[in-house]
Amino acid sequence: MKALNILPEGYNQIYEIDLQKDKKKLLLVNGLALVIAALMIVSMNFYIPFFTLFSFEQGTKQYFIRFGVLMVSIIAYMVLHELVHGITMKICGTKKVKYGFTGLYAFAGSDDYYDKKSYITIALAPVVVWGVVIAIINCLVPNEWFWVVYFIQIMNISGAAGDIYVTCKFSKMPSDILVRDHGVGMKVYSKNG
Repeated sequence: MKALNILPEGYNQIYEIDLQKDKKKLLLVNGLALVIAALMIVSMNFYIPFFTLFSFEQGTKQYFIRFGVLMVSIIAYMVLHELVHGITMKICGTKKVKYGFTGLYAFAGSDDYYDKKSYITIALAPVVVWGVVIAIINCLVPNEWFWVVYFIQIMNISGAAGDIYVTCKFSKMPSDILVRDHGVGMKVYSKNG
């Protein structure tokens, strides 16, 4: 099913999420992100110790280069994550994707309505695409660069906590749902709900 620009007749709103207004869900999603990040850091520390990020063995210049690359990579990743959402929306038939930044998080949104399968694909596309790309890069870099790249993977997976949350939530909803994600919030509609 392609994206719809008009809500079909007979559909009613059954759910809404807006993390800027719903502080309880905001805390839940951010708590989930922190748990994911902590688990990733602790588990990987057994493979390559975390302190290697702070190592001066390669010299002070290399140390600062690694942190510069990390800061630039974080910003680039945030943009690329939202671009993958937007590209996936376009693949699903959206004509116009809106991008923005709220101060808390970046977003891609649209005025269109997506069926359940399409929306779950849109939600999970960045974590899957970048998860594979970053994992490959992580396997290729030397140990002193491992944590620089791995921090981007942590951002990728823990930063997708909201996408994972809505995927789990929407998976339990009726098969006919339509989702409208306007970037800073989303509404879910159904005939059967």
